Amino acid sequence: MRLKNRVALVTGAASGIGRAIAGAFHREGAKVAIADLDSGRANAVAQALDASGKTAMAVAMDVADEAAVETGTAAVIARLGGLDILVSNAGIQIVAPLVEFTLADWRKMLAIHLDGAFLTTRAAMRHMQTTGRGGAILYMGSVHSKTASKLKAPYVTAKHGLLGLARTVAKEGAAHGIRANVICPGFVLTPLVEKQIPEQAKELAISEEEVVKSVMLKDTVDGEFTTLADVAEAAVFLAGFESAALTGQSLIVSHGWHME
Repeated sequence: MRLKNRVALVTGAASGIGRAIAGAFHREGAKVAIADLDSGRANAVAQALDASGKTAMAVAMDVADEAAVETGTAAVIARLGGLDILVSNAGIQIVAPLVEFTLADWRKMLAIHLDGAFLTTRAAMRHMQTTGRGGAILYMGSVHSKTASKLKAPYVTAKHGLLGLARTVAKEGAAHGIRANVICPGFVLTPLVEKQIPEQAKELAISEEEVVKSVMLKDTVDGEFTTLADVAEAAVFLAGFESAALTGQSLIVSHGWHME
């Protein structure tokens, strides 16, 4: 019960990595808010965790919408009794050569990944500073926070940006007991990644098997995908760390794809 009596807000938590983190947090004793655009799926996840609604709730949230973030965060604080952990996880992927990217898609990617991180961070920090309880803010980065790949210009740009945001939050939050860190997974076989396989096969003119073997997993030490459990365990570790010694850092969870 490493997170007993903590309250966590996880964005993009109706599926994939966010759902796995929410489940791990709840298992470790936290009350969890499942924030997602898909309110129906978010509610199903919350009900699966706790049908009584005492330790899990769903909240409809477009992380790129300032009013939605402020309203949703306030609802979580009111119902669950505070906010100790934020996981800024919501994200999308659009794969295309940079010269073919539309400005609308570029802006959409940065709005969800960076504007969403900023808006949820601001809302969480304001509460954490007011209560004096401190807290932990986690950003879902990527190995693409450290390196780059073809066809992912806005994604790579956004994931690099999260490192700068986390480091700034670590410095500004220190006086209030607020820590900030970035989780950098390798390829996790979520619907988001599964969708990329045929897209990259088409763009690179290779088979889907070659995309997996020679693009996604070629630099790992064992040719394996990172799992949801791998990422969720890293999130529990960072959220539950008891001192300010671990802040402003990035933790790579990638089967050795990228090493520092």
